[in-house]
Amino acid sequence: MLLWERMSITVQPPQKLEHIPVLLDSTLEILNPQVGESYLDLTAGYGGHASRILSITGNYAESVLVDRDDYAIERLKPLSDKGVRLLCTDFVAATRQMIDEGQTFNLILVDLGVSSPQLDQSERGFSFTNSGPLDMRMDRRQVLSAETLINNASETELTRIITEYGEEPTTFASEIARTIVKNRPLSQTKELADLVKNIYRGKWKKIHPATRTFQAIRIAVNDELKQIEDLLPLLPRLLKPGGRVGIISFHSLEDRLVKRYLKEQFDAGYEAELLPLTKKPILGSDYDVHNPRARSSKLRAAVKIKQT
Repeated sequence: MLLWERMSITVQPPQKLEHIPVLLDSTLEILNPQVGESYLDLTAGYGGHASRILSITGNYAESVLVDRDDYAIERLKPLSDKGVRLLCTDFVAATRQMIDEGQTFNLILVDLGVSSPQLDQSERGFSFTNSGPLDMRMDRRQVLSAETLINNASETELTRIITEYGEEPTTFASEIARTIVKNRPLSQTKELADLVKNIYRGKWKKIHPATRTFQAIRIAVNDELKQIEDLLPLLPRLLKPGGRVGIISFHSLEDRLVKRYLKEQFDAGYEAELLPLTKKPILGSDYDVHNPRARSSKLRAAVKIKQT
């Protein structure tokens, strides 16, 4: 089981890092924000999507931005000064809180995955290209980090995580897990990346062999898939009739959950609460070619058609 205990931290002012919002034009087109509409961003990050949408709606007072990363919340304070409510928590906890408060919105966006600034900050430990501590926590208040997981999980559990969450072939996943256990303790991203790279022995081309392992450890540390599974059925309760929701995913595991949920809604007939607006996902590789980190992104959207 993952650890979700909290500890106090000291928030350092975040660096001013460039962040290019993924599929921004496609998101604006599919969600079609209108003047006066309320907006909920459940993964606001550094405000790329939010700033643009709020500049159209102008409804700062009835909009909410959520992120469990304290760096992101710090960067969002200028929008807070305009009246936007900020919540520093995970999107499932935020969703349940707002349902309890009876809040609903015209527009909701969920941009899954890691933001560019998180990847660029070596001290966050998300990237194998920048040497840093094995952290990978989106919420730095939680105890469980990548270092804790890697140095304490059994070889069997590491194999399962790398296979299931990283979609790494079982043969390589087993060898990676065995090598990690043999070389523990590990504390730096470069240590882990080099171990995986050596296992592949040059049998790779464009994509670094540590990509899948880092993805797997990050998903496990942040309980990402369980968060998505818990969130999806709650979304209709946060939407006003005619309200639109957009969900951007970055790998097949995320997109599979979103696709399945929207298909269940479509198949529900008269019982459906949401009507999918996208028969197929909008691909970042087709519409966001100038943003390298958007290449794997997929946008799906739906509209609220039933009052619960």
